[in-house]
Amino acid sequence: MEGNPVVKGRSLQQLAELVQGQITGDPNTYIHDAVTIRRANAGTITICTAKHLVDELHNTEASAVVTTADIPDIEIPSIVVKNPKDAFGRIVSEFRSNSNVLADQRAQANVAETASLDDDCIIRAGATIGENVTIGPGTVIHSGVTVLDESTIGEDTTIYPGTVIYPNTIIGNRVIVHANAVLGANGFGYDTVDGRHILSHQLGNVVLHDDVEIGAGTTIDRGTWDSTVIGEGTKIDNQVMIGHNCQIGKHNIICAQVGIAGSSTTGDYVVMGGQAGIKDHVDIGDHVTLGAQSGVLSNLEGPATFMGSPCFPIKKQMALYVHMQKLPEMRKQLKEYGKQLEQLNNFLGNVEQNDPPSASQDAA
Repeated sequence: MEGNPVVKGRSLQQLAELVQGQITGDPNTYIHDAVTIRRANAGTITICTAKHLVDELHNTEASAVVTTADIPDIEIPSIVVKNPKDAFGRIVSEFRSNSNVLADQRAQANVAETASLDDDCIIRAGATIGENVTIGPGTVIHSGVTVLDESTIGEDTTIYPGTVIYPNTIIGNRVIVHANAVLGANGFGYDTVDGRHILSHQLGNVVLHDDVEIGAGTTIDRGTWDSTVIGEGTKIDNQVMIGHNCQIGKHNIICAQVGIAGSSTTGDYVVMGGQAGIKDHVDIGDHVTLGAQSGVLSNLEGPATFMGSPCFPIKKQMALYVHMQKLPEMRKQLKEYGKQLEQLNNFLGNVEQNDPPSASQDAA
C-alpha cells in the first residue's frame, strides 16, 4: 500500500510561518500532505524548483506549491522562499509521524563496565559496546551495532544497525554511519616470506572528522601504523572501499562503488563519480572531479575534471571518444588504401617489365 504516515492537516498560512515564506493565493488552503509533483493530488503541497516543471505542476491537482520568486506563471497557491528544497524538507517532516523518537535501551544492550556513555546518548537493545568506549551526548547507537574496545564517538552522531566499528576508531560530532558499514578492518597488506603471504602490521586506526557521512556497506580499513582519515564534511556513498593509510580531504563527495587503494590522498572538495578506481599511492589535488568509472593511475592536480580509464583531462578524453567512434570508418579506409597501394605496386612492376632498353644499355 502506497502512502506515508501523516499527521493532521495544516493551513497554507501555518506552513508559510514554519518556513518563513511568503504566500501567494489563499492562506487558508487546507493541506494534509507534502509529496513530489508526480504524486501530487488535491489537498497536497508539492515543490517546483525549475521553470520547465511548471507545465507538469499544472497537470496535477496539487493544492499548493513551494517555489521561488523567479519561477513565473504558477497558478495555484504558493509559498515563495529562497531555498525551496530546504523549506519543502521541513514541510515534509511536519507531515510525517514522529517515529524517530527512540527510547534508550542500554539495559538490554551488551555494554562493558568500563564504557563511558553520556546520559543523553541512546543505546538500543542488542548493541554491543566494548571496553573503554566513550560515547557523547545526543548520539544514537542502533540495535546490532558493534563498537569495539577503546573507540570514541562524539556528539549527535548516528550509527545505524549492523555497523562494525573496530578497536581505537575515532568518530567526531554529527557523523552518520549507515547500516552494515565496517570501520577499521585490517588493510589488505601482505609480505611474501618463503613463498607464503604473511599479513603485515595493522596497528593504526580510522578517524572520521565532524559532519562526515558514511554510506551503507562501505568499508574503511585501518592504517598500517597511523590513521586512515576521512576529512570534515566528506560524504561517502554506499559500497565504497577505502584502503589502509588513505587521507581523504575535507568536503569530498565520493559516489557509490568507488575504490581507493591504500596510501592515496585527496585534497578538499574532490568529487568522484560512481565506480571510479584510484591506484595506490596516488595524490589527487583540491577541486578535482572524476567522471564515473575513471581510472586514476598517477597524481592529478586541480582544479580540473578528468574522465576515462585511464583518465585524461575531460577535453582530451572527449576528443579521444570522437576519434574512437571514427575508428571503424578509418579502418575501412585504411584497407581501401592498402588495396590501392597494392594495385599501384603491381602497375609499377608491369611498367618496369615492359619498358624498352635505354640507349646506354644498347651501347653496352
